[in-house]
Amino acid sequence: MSQLKGACLLGQSGGPTSVINASALGVFQTALQTECITNVLGAAHGIKGVLADRIYDMGMEDPAELELLRYTPSSALGSCRYKLSDMEKDDTDYKRILEIFQKYNIRYFFYNGGNDSMDTCNKISKYMQCVGYECRIIGIPKTIDNDLNGTDHCPGYGSAAKYIATSCMEVYQDARVYDTGMVVVMEIMGRHAGWLTGAAALAGVYGSGPDFIYLPEVNFDFETFLSDVEDCYKKNGNCLVAVSEGIHDKDSRFISEYGSDLAQQKDAFGHAQLGGLAAVLANTVKERIGVKVRGIELSLLQRCGAHLASKTDIDEAYQAGKAAVESAVEGVTDRMVAFERTTENGNYVSKIRLVPLSEAANAEKKVPREWINAAGNGVLQPFINYALPLIQGEPDIPKLNSLPRYAKLKKIQAKPSVKK
Repeated sequence: MSQLKGACLLGQSGGPTSVINASALGVFQTALQTECITNVLGAAHGIKGVLADRIYDMGMEDPAELELLRYTPSSALGSCRYKLSDMEKDDTDYKRILEIFQKYNIRYFFYNGGNDSMDTCNKISKYMQCVGYECRIIGIPKTIDNDLNGTDHCPGYGSAAKYIATSCMEVYQDARVYDTGMVVVMEIMGRHAGWLTGAAALAGVYGSGPDFIYLPEVNFDFETFLSDVEDCYKKNGNCLVAVSEGIHDKDSRFISEYGSDLAQQKDAFGHAQLGGLAAVLANTVKERIGVKVRGIELSLLQRCGAHLASKTDIDEAYQAGKAAVESAVEGVTDRMVAFERTTENGNYVSKIRLVPLSEAANAEKKVPREWINAAGNGVLQPFINYALPLIQGEPDIPKLNSLPRYAKLKKIQAKPSVKK
C-alpha cells in the first residue's frame, strides 16, 4: 500500500452529546502526530461548513485547549442537519465538496454523527470513488439514542443514560416530600428507539426508579396507561412514569401529536419535531384521575449533561476518533468505526471493529422486544445487564472556581493547500 499524503478533515453532525468532542480530540491528537497527514482541519457546522468553505486549522489551536475537548459537551465545531441529494439526481453539492477537498488537499475525511450523518458520509464516499478522487472516508458513531446499526452501542449513550438514571433517582426522592401524593411523568428523548428511556430502569436497581417505562418499540394505549397509573397511585400514593418522546398508538401516530403542532414540523431528513408529550400525558392523568401531576421534559439537558458523564463513554468516544485516523492511514475507507462487546474474566470489554458505511446509514437498531416486559410498561434484566457497564466511571473534569472549564477554540480559517 502506498502512503497517502494530504490533509484530514473532521465534521460533526446531528444532535450533540456530552462526549462527541472526545471523539474529535481523538481525531485531532492522532492526526497531528501522523506524519503523512499534512494538515488537520475542522469543518464549521458539519457538511454545511464544507459547502460554505468554513474550514478551521486545528493545528493552530493551543494543545492544552484542545485537550479540554475531552470533557467539553456539545459540538465544539458546530453541527447541522443537512441532507445531501442522491448524486444521480443532483450532484451540485458533491461537486462543491470535491472542489473544497481539492482546495485543501483533503485526503482523509471523518464524519462524526448518527444515522443520518452516516448517510451523508456514505454518499460522499461513493461519490469520491465514482469520480476517482482518492480520499479515505471513515464514519465515527455518535448518538444518545443508541440506535445506530452495526455497533453494540454508540458514544454518547452511556453518559446520557447515566444522566437519565440519576435524574430519575433525584425526582423519585423529590416527588415523595409531601404528605400529598403526586404523579410525575418524565419525557425522555428517543424517536423510534427506546434505549435512552429504558436507562431509567437503572435507577430502579437501587430502589428509586420509575413505576412504569414506555418505549416506542411497543404500541401505547391510553386507557391501559391511565389504568396502570391509577392503580399504582391508589396502592402507593405516588407514581413515577418514564416515557420516550416517540411513543405512538397502534396507528403509528405519535402521542405527542394529540396535543401539539410540533410534530407537523419536519427537519431536512423528514423527522418530526417532537416535544410536549409529558404535558399531554400529565393533563390527561389530571383530568381522568384528579390527582396532582407534574410533567417534566428533560429536553436538551439529557444530551449535554457532561457533569454526569460516564468515564467509560468518554474513553470509548476518544478511542473511536483515534481508531478512525489509524484505520484510514492504514488504507481503510468507506467504513464506520463500531464497538463489539466481549467479556474477559467476567468483566465488560469493548473492542473496535469496522463496518461498511452502507450497513450503518439510515438503519435503526431498536430495543429487542424480549428485553421489554409482556405488558409493555417496563424493561427486563437483559436491558439492565446491557446498559449498566456503559455508565461506569467518574471523569476528572477540569474546573475553575468549582465550575467546569470547557474548551475555547480560536477557530482560525484554514489556508488552501500550496501545490508543489
